[in-house]
Amino acid sequence: MGTNFKAILIEHDGTRQSVRLAELPRDRLPEGDVTVRVACSTLNYKDALAITGKSPVVRNFPMIPGIDFAGTVEESSKADFKPGDRVVLNGWGVGERHWGGLAEVARVKGDWLIPLEPAFSLAQAMSIGTAGYTAALCVMALERHGVTPGSGEVLVTGAAGGVGSVATALLAKLGYEVAAVTGRPEESDYLTKLGAKRILPRSRFSEPGKPLAKEEWAGAVDVAGGQVLANVCASMKYRGVVAACGLAAGMGLPATVAPFILRGVTLAGIDSVMCPREERREAWRRLARDLDPSLLDAMTERVPLEACISVADRLIAGTVRGRVIVPISNEQ
Repeated sequence: MGTNFKAILIEHDGTRQSVRLAELPRDRLPEGDVTVRVACSTLNYKDALAITGKSPVVRNFPMIPGIDFAGTVEESSKADFKPGDRVVLNGWGVGERHWGGLAEVARVKGDWLIPLEPAFSLAQAMSIGTAGYTAALCVMALERHGVTPGSGEVLVTGAAGGVGSVATALLAKLGYEVAAVTGRPEESDYLTKLGAKRILPRSRFSEPGKPLAKEEWAGAVDVAGGQVLANVCASMKYRGVVAACGLAAGMGLPATVAPFILRGVTLAGIDSVMCPREERREAWRRLARDLDPSLLDAMTERVPLEACISVADRLIAGTVRGRVIVPISNEQ
């Protein structure tokens, strides 16, 4: 690779934000002990917020977005990695505080990288990405709190999105009965193919409900937050567990303590950004073991780097199914 590299660049002049596909010199790369040739990145909801400026995701300008990438190590002063190693990065504030993966090259701290699981290609790793790795953390949390396939149905909100798609597929493969919630009824066949046993409309959960509703779910994976999460908690079975990992429906939680003190419901918060390295490695090992890779193509849309700016609007609008990956080099 030459002295320059292409990247999506977000800039701010003090008044307004601008975004463009830029060509930048390598000497502008941030500090870090590992330089990676990016093979594939992704476009996540958080990246879309950063690119569109809909939320103050970006903490430092100028910024290259992209909270995920997979690629090959070019240079390393970190003993854990050597040139030629295939690696994955998810989170750690990359794309928010530190230049991210929507670029041909990235320089990061080696502590943020993990080795690519041999079961996956670089492109498959990004078809999973932070969304899929977060889904695995959610499933691990349900298991840790005692939810088994025999406990009863598990609810997945936002099931046609990135986290929801992988959570549905993982849970189904592990033998759980999955009830998938979506605001897009046209995605019912897609969700059934991922393993959902029944499809429920988002409208059922989006309006204010009772502090305690009928007991239905042994476990839940929630990407929505807000009123949706409040209603999910209210309808959990006795000692049910909710793994909460998103805020697509809002930051608030208009709930009561009733589900927690009368039914012993557990609300388990899932953070994928700063998750300890060994736990994230375990999540990726679980994905290699429990996720059927043949499902990835159906849940993945590929877009070129230069299209990320326009596709970000679609992501914010909620019209994107599953995952959006951004192939950057021919090495997959």
